[in-house]
Amino acid sequence: MKTIIISCKKCKSMKGVGMQGGPAALGEQRPCIRKTMTLRRYLTEITLVMESGPYVYKSNPRTKDCVMNKYIAECFGTFWLVLGGCGSAVLAAAFPELGIGFVGVALAFGLTVLTMAFAIGHISGCHLNPAVSVGLWAGGRFPGGQVIPYILAQVIGAVIAGGVLYLIASGKAGFDVSGGFASNGYGEHSPGGYSLMAAALTEMVMTAMFLIIIMGSTHGSAPQGFAPIAIGLGLTLIHLISIPVTNTSVNPARSTGVALYVGDWATAQLWLFWVAPMVGGVSGALIYRALLTRNNE
Repeated sequence: MKTIIISCKKCKSMKGVGMQGGPAALGEQRPCIRKTMTLRRYLTEITLVMESGPYVYKSNPRTKDCVMNKYIAECFGTFWLVLGGCGSAVLAAAFPELGIGFVGVALAFGLTVLTMAFAIGHISGCHLNPAVSVGLWAGGRFPGGQVIPYILAQVIGAVIAGGVLYLIASGKAGFDVSGGFASNGYGEHSPGGYSLMAAALTEMVMTAMFLIIIMGSTHGSAPQGFAPIAIGLGLTLIHLISIPVTNTSVNPARSTGVALYVGDWATAQLWLFWVAPMVGGVSGALIYRALLTRNNE
């Protein structure tokens, strides 16, 4: 077993080992630890262990505060994703004469991820999505012990954002949460009236492609610094494709954050927007890991 602290930018002894699972961290290369002590903080934060299989985390017990910062960052980041994305759908999509429509909502979701990737990617990896956390774990880029705390933080952030959005939206006369409140649905609750099967297939395929985009753009061999842009635009495209089908989830936390305030049909159909994105996320990660990663990596 070989222990490696962090990748070496000059000697390239390890590529793509900054495996926190997010846009700013995955695949990140830093100066060689043997030539500078400015990375002492990274030594106390995490140690990477390379065995015959994928790279995994081995947490340092001295870094509980750093780990908690990751959870807090995920909570804030998911808050911003739901407030920005769902907020644009609830408040601005159908605004008289100036509504931003599907295109504007799709762009809003992409921008929330892009901005948070730069803001918190170096802290938590900027997952903001339980399907991403589980997918990156399946792809060998995220430690299993942090999956559940990440998911809890993401859901908490999403629910808080849903509450803030509800308070804002209810300030307008005539507001009725039964209109959907940007919730995801199928059948009669699909924007285009799509069936359960169509909704499930859409969510699985879109989430799988999202994981492939994330894992590819954040790989050590990919152009450095552009991953947030690729991921943000990828999410925008996903929304442009699938808003008419399910109102686009690909993110169980995002679906939960608004569905809880709608109740009724939204919570009854919520199961699909946990199951399908999770299956899609794992599938996409395994596809990338098995078929799209070069043999010498």
